[in-house]
Amino acid sequence: MKAPVIAIDGPAGAGKSTVSKLIAQRLNLRYLDTGAMYRAVALKALKEGVSAEDSVGIAMVATGCEIAFQAGSPQRVLLNGEDVTEAIRTLEVGEMASALSVHGEVRRILVRQQQSFIAEGGYVLEGRDATTVIAPEADLKIFLTASLDERARRRAAELESKGQLSDLAEVKEAVAARDERDTSRQESPLQVAPGAIVVDSQGLTPDEVVDKILSHLPGISGSA
Repeated sequence: MKAPVIAIDGPAGAGKSTVSKLIAQRLNLRYLDTGAMYRAVALKALKEGVSAEDSVGIAMVATGCEIAFQAGSPQRVLLNGEDVTEAIRTLEVGEMASALSVHGEVRRILVRQQQSFIAEGGYVLEGRDATTVIAPEADLKIFLTASLDERARRRAAELESKGQLSDLAEVKEAVAARDERDTSRQESPLQVAPGAIVVDSQGLTPDEVVDKILSHLPGISGSA
């Protein structure tokens, strides 16, 4: 019997990465961070001086990106053989990733790679089109959300935990701007997919969110 595919979508800072990793650990599934792939392309584009508005240039950068994942805590991200796990997590790279993700050809290049990863099943994947484009036939589709204030607070705390000083007001503005880009882009806009279950993570611990999500997966108990 093929192992399940669980797809988790939602806006920035909703807790997708944390929750997805916990689900993968609990069910012994592999974890696919689709956002890390856009960040890897963004990092390469920044290093090469390619503008996010240059759709042709960005597509060429994406074509030249060989992205792989290795086990670790955190999961290691390799870009053309180089470990870029920490380098892709800066605010600058995150903003670049959001800006270049509006280009349809870039999304198509990465979606093909993502679908090849999950083809055999046994994955938890998360990203802003995980349920609508990458895995619309997933066994379980979740749209994870929380208030803008809560998501900005989490993102600021995440940056500070990595030693990156952040101003909460600036982070909130950046998260709001990303929401606007993600929901209004023509190519794969952020939205609740047909058949997806909306889960609000506000006020819940990560384990409580996992329990809530897994209660919707047939044959799986949400308890640890």
